[in-house]
Amino acid sequence: MELIERVGGGPVALDSAIFIYFIEDDERRAPLIASLLQRIDQGQLGAVTSAVTLLECLVVPYRDGDLALAERYEALLTRSRGLTLIDFDRPLLRAAAQLRAALGLKTPDALQLAAALRTGAKAFLTNDRRLPPVAGLAMLQLDDFLPPSAGQHASGAPRATKKRARPR
Repeated sequence: MELIERVGGGPVALDSAIFIYFIEDDERRAPLIASLLQRIDQGQLGAVTSAVTLLECLVVPYRDGDLALAERYEALLTRSRGLTLIDFDRPLLRAAAQLRAALGLKTPDALQLAAALRTGAKAFLTNDRRLPPVAGLAMLQLDDFLPPSAGQHASGAPRATKKRARPR
């Protein structure tokens, strides 16, 4: 099943990595993300992300002094039609703390997932396989929706290579 079909009408919550792959034009992932973001921008799919995404996306541009890149991230996250950036309030922080306590999550992950649950997102699109299942939220791994690369089987496993005889 393709990514667009899997998220349906949404809403879908997006992890920080999704925006990083897109803005930094990740060769394999950006085209898939572009089609998703286009549907979001056209109002065909509702999407959310938490304010932690803004924080995580701005660290490297600020560290590198790349203010133009920082502005691209901020524009994408705050001015995209169909994408809602969820700010933190006390109830959301409590919900994140409960998730962190119950599932052993890191604080940024707990905040992302609490925001997703609060907004009624049906799915959370990430590329972090360490995240545990969360009741009421389908955990979608971006790389599961990529076509296999030349060096992989459809299963994602590396293709076997023929061993060459060692020169004597």
